[in-house]
Amino acid sequence: MFSWMAWTTPVAVFFVCIALMLVGMTWWEIKSPTTLRKGWLPMATTRGDRLFMGLLLAAYINLAWVGLGEKMVQWFALAEEPSVWISFGLSMLVLAIVMRKG
Repeated sequence: MFSWMAWTTPVAVFFVCIALMLVGMTWWEIKSPTTLRKGWLPMATTRGDRLFMGLLLAAYINLAWVGLGEKMVQWFALAEEPSVWISFGLSMLVLAIVMRKG
């Protein structure tokens, strides 16, 4: 069923984290309904809006990291491509910032 995708440990962890966030956000919304809030994003958003935008940013960060991996080897004279765990950590940090401050 899932054989069409290259399931590596980082990919599986990324998708499990997304699933856990969706479950957690659903539970949080049931316990404490959200209200619109204006942060540094250019519009008023709810928690769900910020989660969606943060997940999009996380996906773009990971795609850019994978796409630029070979270039980073040349730019920084690395022995091998940098680990995708770095992009995973960076994307989760960006997601947390968007959720908190956005």
